[in-house]
Amino acid sequence: QVQLVESGGGLVQAGGSLRLSCAASGRTFSSYLMGWFRQAPGKERDFVASIGRSGSSTYYADSVKGRFTISRDNAKNTVYLQMNSLKPEDTAIYYCAGAALGSGGYDYWGQGTQVTVSS
Repeated sequence: QVQLVESGGGLVQAGGSLRLSCAASGRTFSSYLMGWFRQAPGKERDFVASIGRSGSSTYYADSVKGRFTISRDNAKNTVYLQMNSLKPEDTAIYYCAGAALGSGGYDYWGQGTQVTVSS
């Protein structure tokens, strides 16, 4: 069992930056593929970014490519999402998620952290 706790959300002006963190419990963090998702009001939850177990492979949604960077520190059981050049359309609840080895999807989810970008 893995518990995920996000932090770092808040209110920022357009063009600003935020860094989200997701701390994971347990001793098997390095075996999980990790991802960030977001859900805006009235919309479905969308994929934002993911990172492989060693951190060497990353993937991004087209909407955030070049602005967001996902990273992880396996020694600290933490995954990060650095968000730069934020836009009002980035406003959403951001969730981190973990996928166990061999799993067909994301097995564990955090409670989410609110990001609000004002224009």
